[in-house]
Amino acid sequence: QVQLVESGGGLVQPGGSLKLTCAASGFSLDFFSIGWFRQAPGKEREGVSCIDSTTVGTTLYADSVKGRFIISRDRAKNTVYLDMNTLKPEDTAVYYCATLTTRCEYGLFSRQFKSNWGQGTQVTVSS
Repeated sequence: QVQLVESGGGLVQPGGSLKLTCAASGFSLDFFSIGWFRQAPGKEREGVSCIDSTTVGTTLYADSVKGRFIISRDRAKNTVYLDMNTLKPEDTAVYYCATLTTRCEYGLFSRQFKSNWGQGTQVTVSS
């Protein structure tokens, strides 16, 4: 069964950190660019970060998280991570990972080009 499962969300104070995990089962993430997306209440889902499928692992970030979030992958564990630092209340959202059917630069900020989604994990930044 092809499945993506996110974990690591929770409640954190502004300025804090969380590390999200996207674990795959039933298939290998090696051949896909992987994106992280988020959806806040009343807002559309937006692209947050992406890592491509090459061994170099070129990354892409939304301007709103650049310098604060870091995406990485562990091929041995078939897992992609999102390290979130200096969190702000506006980062509050449900975070999803997804496999892209194209490169990060085309798929992260598009409504198309996604093949598999996880169920999401809630991140709440509040004092």
